[in-house]
Amino acid sequence: MDIFGALLQGFAQAITVSNLLWCLVGCALGTAVGVLPGIGPAVAVAMLLPITGKVDVTASMIFFAGIYYGAMYGGSTTSILLNTPGETASMVTAMEGNKMAKSGRAGAALATSAIGSFVAGTIATIVVTLFAPYVAEFAVKLGPPEYFMLMLLAFTTVSAVLGKSTLRGMTALLIGLAVGCIGLDQISGQGRYTGGIPELLDGIEIVLVAVGLFAVAEVIYAVLYEGRVVETQNTMSRVHMSARDWKRSIPAWLRGTAIGAPFGCIPAGGTEIPTFLSYAAEKKLTKNPEDKAEFGTTGAIEGVAGPEAANNATVTAALIPLLTLGIPTSNTTAILLGAFQNYGIQPGPQLFSTSAALVWALIASLYIGNIMLLVLNLPMVGLWVKLLKIPKPQLYAGILIFATVGAYGMRQSSFDLVLLYAIGVIGVLMRRFDFPTAPVVVGMILGPLAEAQLRNAMSIGEGSAVIFLQRPMSVALIVVVLAVLVLPRVAKRLSARKLRMQTA
Repeated sequence: MDIFGALLQGFAQAITVSNLLWCLVGCALGTAVGVLPGIGPAVAVAMLLPITGKVDVTASMIFFAGIYYGAMYGGSTTSILLNTPGETASMVTAMEGNKMAKSGRAGAALATSAIGSFVAGTIATIVVTLFAPYVAEFAVKLGPPEYFMLMLLAFTTVSAVLGKSTLRGMTALLIGLAVGCIGLDQISGQGRYTGGIPELLDGIEIVLVAVGLFAVAEVIYAVLYEGRVVETQNTMSRVHMSARDWKRSIPAWLRGTAIGAPFGCIPAGGTEIPTFLSYAAEKKLTKNPEDKAEFGTTGAIEGVAGPEAANNATVTAALIPLLTLGIPTSNTTAILLGAFQNYGIQPGPQLFSTSAALVWALIASLYIGNIMLLVLNLPMVGLWVKLLKIPKPQLYAGILIFATVGAYGMRQSSFDLVLLYAIGVIGVLMRRFDFPTAPVVVGMILGPLAEAQLRNAMSIGEGSAVIFLQRPMSVALIVVVLAVLVLPRVAKRLSARKLRMQTA
């Protein structure tokens, strides 16, 4: 059976009334889960696994898929409005989106986020439909050396682009790498940097750090240093995107999708690398001085459109290694793998032949779910923006309560609450002295992964670093890393030299 015939049969199964209802409930629930910091789609799917045990397998998978990609959009809402990322993937959105909200453009930020999610999700679903077996076949050829160089590229890009100087960005990244080392060593099983505190043996939760650095630090910093906030910063000029916003967003959506989709196909996991790479690309490629000046000040719409598209493209394309290789690339896809196995289904190369009806109904539901998310969220932009009209004292109190309950709910640990507010204080100091906070979370997330891939690569090379020069893809990534480090400095010196010659 050809791909299009199989997809049509999938649509025939997915558009039954019961499956459409499951998809709608999953999308709505996923959006709500994304809004709440500390819960996340993985926890939601895990909690609901027992409830759906007696539900038809196709309906169950469509429901979980709705939660999966609905949560990715929901996380952008509080990131933009309250600077509180519901998911770590929404950190980049918070950086520019919240500044747009404060300058009266919350509606445009939410709209570009919703439409960008739809565009990227749809394109990535087409990729899943057409190229799943071929892309997975290529991705599985990448080994530890390539994965390590990919993460090194992410470290380099984040350090160079975020913050007022590369030194500040690198310092923040190293703090994150150090925090990522806390806990049990992946190979020896020995505790590292725990200070004898048992609660630190499991490491520090990523969401805890993200909420502490962004939400708690935002509130404390506003109270300590901004004093009485001028209410005009929360005025809203419009809810919808202007023609200029569309002109700036469309290329960013396409670039973000182009960056995110390949990362989703690679069984290395994480939406952090593509979202930060997309942000870096938009900041570099924006040529108009007025538009470029909005980055980090009043908020650039490209800085929301690109990363949101990259995020959703990665999340959707991550189904390729899950379905064709049985390799989960995130906590949520790992739970989804467990859901498959709960029904006696083993994702892998044979899945498309042994359970073709289920797979194609699931893929068809992705198209339907993307449309549902757009229909659900675009009309609600005006409603979400009304959050900004809440008086500041009550809003800040609500954010702190929200963050505290979310942090405690992860492990029911009072130690986590102490840690949350300690991290918040560190976040305030970093803001006070112009150190970027996002590289801390990137270093914390990718540090342990990079360490594992480096160890594996060195094992393959029998202790020799030459292994990184023996593989073409690894060498290509090394060249890109060096270009990111060297070319901006060379260009800066050449422009300075040209300016001196013109003034001489």
